[in-house]
Amino acid sequence: MTRFLFAVVPLVLLASAASAQQQGRDACSRDASRFCRAHLSEGDQVVLACLKEHRSRLSKACLQTLIDNGQ
Repeated sequence: MTRFLFAVVPLVLLASAASAQQQGRDACSRDASRFCRAHLSEGDQVVLACLKEHRSRLSKACLQTLIDNGQ
């Protein structure tokens, strides 16, 4: 039983982290396409930098996602 828990707990944590990342993408996808369309194919870090440049114009959900993730 202990082995089972050691195997399941990391999987649950990984799944919740992936879920949180997806929610962040969902919250910022409209803002990214609106303000950073030219950079969407350049990778996540470039899009993140673009979103930060437009911080004052972002939706509340996207702004909160950036804040929650230390950005």
